[in-house]
Amino acid sequence: MKELRDRAAKAVRFFWATRKGQQEKQANSGKRDQGIRGSVTGGAQMDGFVDLVRDLLIEQGVPETAVFQNKCVDLPGFFRPTKEWDLLVVWDGELIAAMEFKSQVGPSFGNNFNNRTEEALGSATDLWTAYREGAFNDSTRPWLGYIMLLEETEKSTAPVRNKESHFNVFKEFKGSSYAKRYELFCRKLVRERLYDASCLILSEREAGLKGSYREPSRDLAFESFVTSLIAKAVTVVKMKMLHS
Repeated sequence: MKELRDRAAKAVRFFWATRKGQQEKQANSGKRDQGIRGSVTGGAQMDGFVDLVRDLLIEQGVPETAVFQNKCVDLPGFFRPTKEWDLLVVWDGELIAAMEFKSQVGPSFGNNFNNRTEEALGSATDLWTAYREGAFNDSTRPWLGYIMLLEETEKSTAPVRNKESHFNVFKEFKGSSYAKRYELFCRKLVRERLYDASCLILSEREAGLKGSYREPSRDLAFESFVTSLIAKAVTVVKMKMLHS
């Protein structure tokens, strides 16, 4: 557990250092209004976590050739031709797992929260419909995972008022912060069986450069996420090797 937390802390440091470097590069380029946007669209910020999950899978016996990142990460969809995932596990023609690694940093928590929730719901719906229609050959039900790293600030942890023009929102959203809304969202993704596991990590900007982070809920902890993933991936790989 301590080793895993240390490795996760390293991934958090990578996230904040990469983001800071992207912002500085954009600011120094002389392009106006690109500092924040550069940190959002620059990519690679969550690669520390992608690399960590990949390494954990391989360390536990999943063949390196079965784990895909950066290249060959597209899967067919039902509502669109293809969708690229952040990490895939595909072995002997079977889709074993697909994962999304997302983040959100201020200041626009409201709009970005809505965008992130719509993306996650849409991706899962598209994949499961494609699976139902036989897009992944004879694969057993694949494992689907979602990780969110959220900046912990006064704005992301303060209560937020809801618009209730015609009807009341569900009571769990009343007075909830964006951090709490992400917690509820990640938990509901799993309880509604859209994803098999979800993880929520909160990290403050300056402390995060030193690897500091916290997990607001045990059921959404990184340890629980990777334990579930590894159990699925290793079991399927070993069974396929046994019957090959």
